[in-house]
Amino acid sequence: MRILYCAIDQRVPGTRGGSVHVRAVAEGLAARGHEVHALAGPGRGGFPAGAVHWHALAAPFGSPRLRLARAPRVLALARALRPDVVLERYQNFGGEGILAARREGAPAVLEVNAPVVDHPGSLKHLLDRLLVGQPMRRWRDWQCRVAELLVTPDATIVPAWVPRDRILEIEWGADTERFHPGARSEVSFARTSSDTIAIFAGAFRTWHGAVNLVDAVARLRAQGEHTLKAVFVGDGPELARTVRAARGVEGVTFLGAVAHEEMPGLLATADIGVAPFDPAAHRPLALGFYWSPLKIFEYMASGLPVVAPSIDRLRRIVGHGREGILYDADDPEGLSRALVELLDPGRREALGRSARARAVGDFSWQGHCSALERAFSRLVRRPGMVVQG
Repeated sequence: MRILYCAIDQRVPGTRGGSVHVRAVAEGLAARGHEVHALAGPGRGGFPAGAVHWHALAAPFGSPRLRLARAPRVLALARALRPDVVLERYQNFGGEGILAARREGAPAVLEVNAPVVDHPGSLKHLLDRLLVGQPMRRWRDWQCRVAELLVTPDATIVPAWVPRDRILEIEWGADTERFHPGARSEVSFARTSSDTIAIFAGAFRTWHGAVNLVDAVARLRAQGEHTLKAVFVGDGPELARTVRAARGVEGVTFLGAVAHEEMPGLLATADIGVAPFDPAAHRPLALGFYWSPLKIFEYMASGLPVVAPSIDRLRRIVGHGREGILYDADDPEGLSRALVELLDPGRREALGRSARARAVGDFSWQGHCSALERAFSRLVRRPGMVVQG
């Protein structure tokens, strides 16, 4: 198949989850023998080499709200390529890929990673109420109506009227060949043989709860537990607050943003992967925890037991006492208690082995792209097309 992938609100390569996702999907489909043309902004160092045909097309002035201004460029490329499938990464002000697919008669697939529906108190809903005819809602609904397939980690974030047979509900994943317990990296952190390292990797958004890990380390230090240390990887809006909270707390290290190529080795050097999400800090999550947590999949692939709050979606990904420890987010000592449970090396190793096996079996990008391929093939009826099993 010839696939046109519109993701012009992302930069590739990049350190954020969206960038990693776009690259993994494009490269995963290309590895399965498909001709993939991906539209994105070039990241630092330019697009990665390989089988994917990358096309530099970022949102005007770097603003996703201006994405539709790129519609003529996307349509021109679609007319030149004549793709079998057009895949667009959904964004509130997007739709350029769906428009091109519609005009060229190609099946349109909408990749939905953030809510199409409005959460309580949504700014989108308030704006629509002030405008005649609710144009934002109508535009989103139009995209969902004309897309032959919607791909999402959680079907509840697409309109309820979309038929279930047009929705592929699938999690994100990890590159289980690159992320493994034996990986090595040139980026490192100091540790001693008696240390237990809990690592947080992420974009430091409000609902990521990074500061909660600092609080847990401080709590354990006050209780006399000095072997647990925390390493933070990444940057973002909550980094400054987290750094301030860590002042005076021993055993906390901040590495800043790290190239994704270095992440497998960093995670493999740690002992525990922490994802202390705080859903109450992000209003759209009132719809439910729709996030597909890249960090958790990469922790698991690296053989790390996961520590995370006991939220419905996360309970389906991480089995409590099987791949990690889930704690009550309403308990102020829940995170620190969970970390204490994993100070035992034998328990960590057992849970880490189980986490690695689960990632390989259920949460690999290879499996994700295989499911996409099967779904795309049902949309395309092209004589002589060969689809891998």
